[in-house]
Amino acid sequence: MQDNSVSPLRLALGGAVAMGCAMGIGRFVYTPVLPFMAEAIPLTASQAGWIASANFLGYLLGALATSFRIPGSPKRWLLAALIAGAATTGAVGLTSSIELIAALRFLGGVASAFALVFASSQVLEGLAQANRSALSWVHFAGVGIFIALSSQVILLPVGWQGMWVVAGLVSLGGVVVVGLLVPTRPTVATPKRAQPTDARNGALIRLAISYGLFGFGYVITATFLIAIVREAPNLRTFESVAWLAVGLAAAPSVLIWVTIGRRIGLERAYAVSCAVEAVGVLCSLWDATAGILLAAILLGGTFVGITALGLQAARAETTGDPRRALGLMTTAFSLGQIIGPSFAGYLRDATGSFVLPTVFAALALVAATGLTWRPAATRLGKGPDGG
Repeated sequence: MQDNSVSPLRLALGGAVAMGCAMGIGRFVYTPVLPFMAEAIPLTASQAGWIASANFLGYLLGALATSFRIPGSPKRWLLAALIAGAATTGAVGLTSSIELIAALRFLGGVASAFALVFASSQVLEGLAQANRSALSWVHFAGVGIFIALSSQVILLPVGWQGMWVVAGLVSLGGVVVVGLLVPTRPTVATPKRAQPTDARNGALIRLAISYGLFGFGYVITATFLIAIVREAPNLRTFESVAWLAVGLAAAPSVLIWVTIGRRIGLERAYAVSCAVEAVGVLCSLWDATAGILLAAILLGGTFVGITALGLQAARAETTGDPRRALGLMTTAFSLGQIIGPSFAGYLRDATGSFVLPTVFAALALVAATGLTWRPAATRLGKGPDGG
């Protein structure tokens, strides 16, 4: 089959599965399984946060590595990254060593970054060439769909180690699907020569700082939400439902927020979504089913959308080659993600609850809102491809 015969929808669906395996499972299956691990190993909140931070450190280094020219077939790199991610995910279930689990999560973070970059570059470029960039939301929806899928793994009577093995096997099955849906040699447009980006302008710096604060704020609740539910005896039976709600809300979130961004401007939409997420983070402190459900919906309904809006806004703030600006954003976001779980874990152990970490997370999101809020729509109101 010729590459050009691959339908845009098929390409977007292949991207969705790749993103789902790399991020929905590879990154986020840790959240629903964590309470079971913490009880069985056992783990303190500090140790749990350290393991999460190891994963995000791997993601940062992987993202930085992909910024260099890497020879070879992009599809082979994508499949290799997905296989590595599935292997490191499943291997967590084969050990109880905290150090080894952290090392596996670190390697899984590297793999997820490679998979995200190679999947997004192939899929989004292919959709742009087919004039179907509007389908990019399908690509990103895979994260939420697979988060919802991962929420069901804790219902299996296999113990926490079996949960990791099952998650790894599901990811491995996803590699086959990606191999069938994503073409081997997608046509890649020859990049135009462009002037280097001026990544020092004040608006971009504020946006990058805000993006780092968002990474810090969202990841605390995204890592410990089910642990928070587990600590409330009246909510324990709601664990799988809460994470399912996060995934279902995340699936359409990029489409929703990018549509809002077209109407009010990308940066305003970014600021509003950070504010909405701050409310959701605080709702996790409401010791009731309604509170946790609202927290799950608002968290899931914003964090993937904010991630996309932030990168699009950074691209719109620059002229010329946007890679330097996007690299600045990715670095800031990753640093926030690395610091958040360890900070929250140590604070939880010091205070005996997740109240103070959650308040800090919400304050970080409020600060992210304040740094980027603009009173009127601006030129940043562009489409999902930034053009």
